[in-house]
Amino acid sequence: MSLSLIIPAHNEEETIGCTIKQIEDVLDFNYEIIVINDHSTDRTDQVVCKLMEVYKNLTIVDNNVGRGFADALRKGFCVAGSDFVIPVMADLCDDPKTIKEMYDLAIQGYDIVCGSRYMRGGEKSGGPFIQSFFSRFAGLSLMHILGMPTRDISNSFKCYSKEVLKLVKTESRGFEISMELTLKAFFLGFKITEIPTVW
Repeated sequence: MSLSLIIPAHNEEETIGCTIKQIEDVLDFNYEIIVINDHSTDRTDQVVCKLMEVYKNLTIVDNNVGRGFADALRKGFCVAGSDFVIPVMADLCDDPKTIKEMYDLAIQGYDIVCGSRYMRGGEKSGGPFIQSFFSRFAGLSLMHILGMPTRDISNSFKCYSKEVLKLVKTESRGFEISMELTLKAFFLGFKITEIPTVW
């Protein structure tokens, strides 16, 4: 089994180095990091290329699919060569310590492992109140109405099997791609679970 971490990055020269270093400091197993340079106009690519001299599991790929988060993810999913893929935000709002726990659950047989801010042990700190309200409301509503096995369907921090990424076609143009992927996978019968994470 193998793991790819996908980092969509648009003008992240100030944060991308710290993000990569924190991931490398926390994880102690084999994985690759693929930074998807999403039409950056700053030095994001130069910062990553310099870090590639230190971290041999790091690479950078230009997003030539289309501009924006969803297309950057699609490009990352396409080039990832691993059995499982986890998108990680370039500003490291996601807790890198959760990555190993997600991966462990994935290799036990789950097709999607959702990082959940709204289950016991999880937390969302900061961000717009209205955004938090609607993301929590969406997750709980789908859990109760459809039996969706996660309280946090809107969170982008998820571990996907390559099988899901091959079979589920997405149309979203923004951050809602994470919700679309999970919903479609659920209706196709893929096995989904969640794990607490701090945002």
